[in-house]
Amino acid sequence: MTPEAAEIMEKLKDKKVEYKVIASSNSFVHIDDIDNRIITEVLGPERYGRVRFQGSFVNPTQYFGSSSQRYMPSESQAQAEVQRLRDQMAQMQATTTEQITQLKAEAAAREVEQSRKYDELQHALDFLHYFGLVN
Repeated sequence: MTPEAAEIMEKLKDKKVEYKVIASSNSFVHIDDIDNRIITEVLGPERYGRVRFQGSFVNPTQYFGSSSQRYMPSESQAQAEVQRLRDQMAQMQATTTEQITQLKAEAAAREVEQSRKYDELQHALDFLHYFGLVN
């Protein structure tokens, strides 16, 4: 353990003892909830691009290796994904518009067919009235 790490560990232990004393006298402070608060007080807030507990200047690539970069798409990959999603949305919109048009045409055809059947039934009823077969 480096002297810097030993000093940090000592500060963490001291803060833990301090919070245990506070938690024993204050029912609103729970000792289980304070570990992150203690770490933040001793080490400061987390910084983007740094790996906590691995030294002052260790970044994720140094710690995890360059394979960690595969999880962060490049700008061109992100733009390609955005374009793919836009194309997919346009295709879905075109398909939906086509389906709506088809449904409207089917509804109009059904309406014409119902109108034709109504006219046939009306003519049949008129015929029956004409010959006195129905009142």
